[in-house]
Amino acid sequence: MKKAPLFAIITVCRNAAGTIGRTIASVDAQTFTDYEHLIVDGASTDATCDMASAPASPRRRIVSEPDRGIYDAMNKGMAMTRGKYLIFLNAGDAFHNADVLERYARAIKSANNPGIVYAQTDIVDNDGRRIGSRHLTAPDNLTLKSFAAGMVVCHQAFAALRRIAPQYNLRYRFSADYDWCIQCLQHSRRNVGLTGMVAIDYLDGGATTKNRVASLRERFTIMCYYYGTMGTIARHFGFVARALRRKFTK
Repeated sequence: MKKAPLFAIITVCRNAAGTIGRTIASVDAQTFTDYEHLIVDGASTDATCDMASAPASPRRRIVSEPDRGIYDAMNKGMAMTRGKYLIFLNAGDAFHNADVLERYARAIKSANNPGIVYAQTDIVDNDGRRIGSRHLTAPDNLTLKSFAAGMVVCHQAFAALRRIAPQYNLRYRFSADYDWCIQCLQHSRRNVGLTGMVAIDYLDGGATTKNRVASLRERFTIMCYYYGTMGTIARHFGFVARALRRKFTK
């Protein structure tokens, strides 16, 4: 059997003809090529699949079929790939530079296969132009307790060792990625942060952003489960203060 690649890059999309090109271009531009790229399309009715197929690559496959939502598609992607580390890069998101995978690979080698490698994230608009940094900064020392403060590492910048990664919990429609990252942290013995670099350009206005209230409710439930109800309530006073500071300093 052919050796499994180091990275499985999974792109979930539906009717993403306007944004999928930027994602694919950023993957194809990577200087490190020991990866597979799976596009899991939810039976698009636009030109998404045609656009994804046009720049042919021996490392890319496309699957198009109905699914039960973004996290169901991510679970499918995990089942269909073989890469040692999982990276979820949805349509519209992109690697910030051509050497992102190369730098992740060096970190993996030097740290002897850590559970998680992560970095920083920028927010971009529909044209890929930078809006600003993510309001939560990835910490130098990432632990299970770090996520009690929220999703301090963007899901797309979070490369997880496959053998510690669970299935996404389909009970959550908008925040299963937060739950997934916490479960990965529970089983990771060592995390490596490349906090001096931006790894991902994250498209503003995704499903979580568009359904912010529902997402926050789910996230609160998840926080209470992992970090305790009273502590979560107390931390939310700090979250409100943090949000107000952001609002009045813009």
